[in-house]
Amino acid sequence: MDVNAAVAAAAAIAGVLTGVIAMLAFRWSERDQRRPTRTSLHTDAVLPPGVDTVLSVLRSSAVVLDEADAVVKASSAAYALGLVRGGKLAVEPMLQMARDTRRDGEIRQVELDLPRRGTGRGEALAVSARVAPLGSRLVLLLVEDLTEARRIEAVRRDFVANVSHELKTPVGALSLLSEAVMDASDDPEAVERFAGRMQIEATRLTNLVQELIDLSRVQNDDPLEDAEPVRIDELVAEAVDRCRHQAGTKQITMASNAGLPDGTDQAGAGRRVGGADGLRVWGNRGQLAAALGNLVENAVNYSPARTRVGIAARRVSGPGGDLIEIAVTDQGIGISDKDKERIFERFYRVDPARSRATGGTGLGLAIVKHVVASHGGEVTVWSSEGQGSTFTLRLPEAGAARDRATDHPSGLDEEDGRPDGTTTVSSPYEPLPAPEVLP
Repeated sequence: MDVNAAVAAAAAIAGVLTGVIAMLAFRWSERDQRRPTRTSLHTDAVLPPGVDTVLSVLRSSAVVLDEADAVVKASSAAYALGLVRGGKLAVEPMLQMARDTRRDGEIRQVELDLPRRGTGRGEALAVSARVAPLGSRLVLLLVEDLTEARRIEAVRRDFVANVSHELKTPVGALSLLSEAVMDASDDPEAVERFAGRMQIEATRLTNLVQELIDLSRVQNDDPLEDAEPVRIDELVAEAVDRCRHQAGTKQITMASNAGLPDGTDQAGAGRRVGGADGLRVWGNRGQLAAALGNLVENAVNYSPARTRVGIAARRVSGPGGDLIEIAVTDQGIGISDKDKERIFERFYRVDPARSRATGGTGLGLAIVKHVVASHGGEVTVWSSEGQGSTFTLRLPEAGAARDRATDHPSGLDEEDGRPDGTTTVSSPYEPLPAPEVLP
């Protein structure tokens, strides 16, 4: 009986020991599971509470590194910029900054130029990187893309420099001419000659200031003011009348299918060659007249004597509705392929010497581009050196254009070449044939 009791006691003790050992093993396993591992460091759980939410709303690219320089958290923008590859920070200067900050706890900031990912043209991204400690083990890297800001700043500097140069030329000429008038006060012929030159320079200065004002007005993104249905024939007539004197001086005939009275082939006079009556666009009459007038004026100024400038208007079909197309064709010096990409930039001239002789400011085509974009249209150019050019405006026809201008006003950024609404410099339409040189 005593033997059986001893066996039972021994079995009970063994069971208790087994249970204790099993419990200790379970506790040990649970503690091992809670211990941080290299894998667990790459999960969001190691971030301090609320940090993940804050990083998700930042506009900057964000990267969080652990003590082994492994990426714990990275935003999608960081991957898009090529900062993170294969779970590692791929930019060595930033990685070194993170190590230094982890060592001494100081916040560091630096601006770097990074190669643009996916291009072999050597283009660089300008970024600002800021590194700060995040808790006791982690380091936070914030990267801001400065490329667009630098580009806009460069455009602004170029614009200010160009304006200063353009204003300095006529102002300096007026100063010198006034001195010449004073020195020649006893010579009536010289005074008259210098006064004429002063009037020319004053007119150039006035035109430049006015075009700067016009450009500033059409560059904003505000909805069109004083918009109304505008007849194309009236715009053409106004543009032709604006250039009639210059055309007559050079014996240039202007021919159009809209806006001109019936006439003869007399140089400097208008000649109707077809009908485009009834065409209308919705927009600001003054801005549209200035844009078309600039194109016609350029065509006259850059055409040789005894040639013809053609203005044609027609209705064409477009994906969003009917468009009104106005083409201005000249027989001038033409535009090279390398210049076509830049002719709509402010102050850019294909031939600076010739433009100076014709009194151009280099702002006319920039104004055309902004006016057309603000009206929901586009401007294209076809040109061949020595054969002339055709500039074409395409604007939504009145009706659908009114709704488009009100609901979706278009505008341009600081850079002249590309709206986002891009200004097009090649035409999907057949260019109008250049008229033959008159005998």
